[in-house]
Amino acid sequence: MAHDFPLFGDPSQPHGPQGPTRAEVLAAVEARLLTTFGEPSGRAAVTFLGAERIEVLRFGPGAEGLVRYATLGMAAAPMADPTSAVADPVRGPRAELLLTLRAGRDEVLRALATFAATPQVEGLVVAPGSSLDLGGPLWPDAPFTSVLAAESGGLVEDLELAEPAEPVRFLPLLPMTPNEAAHKRVHGAAALQERWLAKGTDLRDPQRRGVALD
Repeated sequence: MAHDFPLFGDPSQPHGPQGPTRAEVLAAVEARLLTTFGEPSGRAAVTFLGAERIEVLRFGPGAEGLVRYATLGMAAAPMADPTSAVADPVRGPRAELLLTLRAGRDEVLRALATFAATPQVEGLVVAPGSSLDLGGPLWPDAPFTSVLAAESGGLVEDLELAEPAEPVRFLPLLPMTPNEAAHKRVHGAAALQERWLAKGTDLRDPQRRGVALD
């Protein structure tokens, strides 16, 4: 799976208190999701070799036929700088992923779980501006093979955890066509997002065409 991620963390900092447990973090994350979106209309779980189980919750359809998918499990442990010899079990960025589609595409569940397992499986950090490439369609016949992680705080507020743990950030995922992903690699995430905005692109449309990049 292709990726490009900024690096985070300072391995020179000493470990602090134990911090919240995995169960405590996941319970708080699920509570925040339910408070924001209501009861889920479905959920699924995927387990990958060498990684803890990742769940994906579906909410909706709601207004305008929108369906929201949210991962649950990625934030159980902090993401670690892959260059660090020892991962800090408490400090470090934590995140869950959100995807909004009109009418929904439940086949995307496995792709979302794959993306959410990336920090555990590949030892990388997902942050705003990161791109995640599945290497194939996000769902059968999808025109998108990758996603761009956007800034948190819009759909779901960041979730504060007991210190010294960092907050959980809920990162919206924006599907990208292969050409859009290539444009992002060359020109950066901000340039692609500006192009989407200038063209009035509906990023929630599962059948949209790629934005003109000339």
